[in-house]
Order: sequence, then structure tokens, then C-alpha cells
Amino acid sequence: MPDPKALRVRLEAACDTPAFPAQLSFKAMFGGLTGYADERNFASLSDVGLAFKLAPNDIAALVALGGAMLRYEPNMPASKTSVVVPARVLDDDDALRDWAIRSARHVATLPLKKKKPKS
Repeated sequence: MPDPKALRVRLEAACDTPAFPAQLSFKAMFGGLTGYADERNFASLSDVGLAFKLAPNDIAALVALGGAMLRYEPNMPASKTSVVVPARVLDDDDALRDWAIRSARHVATLPLKKKKPKS
């Protein structure tokens, strides 16, 4: 079972490059972590693994490398936008960096979610 904290260390190392196009941050979320690229959710780090939010063409490419659509529980529907990174990519520094950059660039094209006003 993957450890979200260990995945964070791995992802931080991959994103520690001038090529990463955003400010990286993390927030605790449901027993795991959510990775943000300039305040935009781009990665899920959980006991399921590391998953990136990707554009449709990149989803197909990462699935072809052995990735699977993110599903936190077997009885839950699969995500339509996030793919769990396969071990062969997670273990390859250059490949992991490439996918992190692809994801950060993708989420930068998406509209920011409006924050709910505090009551």
C-alpha cells in the first residue's frame, strides 16, 4: 500500500526543476494529500498511489504505460480525469518529472473553482 508522505517526497523531488511551471503545495485531504500547482489541484497522493489530473490525450498515453483511472475504493466509480501513475513511471525520475509537468500545464488551462464564501 503506497504511503502518501513518501509519494510527496518523490513528487517534490520530481518538481524541483525550473521546468516545473507552477508553485507546488500540498494540503491534507481524506487521509492522503492533494498536490496543487499554483492553487490548482493536479495530483492525488493516497494509499491508492500517486495520480495526476490529465488532458484526454495524456490520459490515454499514461494508461497505455500501465496507469489506471483513479478509484479510491473498488466500489466507487473511476475518475474521468485522473490516472494513477504506474510503478515504471514512478520509479523513473525523468518520466515522473515529465508527467508532473504535463499535469501542471493541463490544470493551468482549467478555470479556477470559485471559493465558497465563509458563513
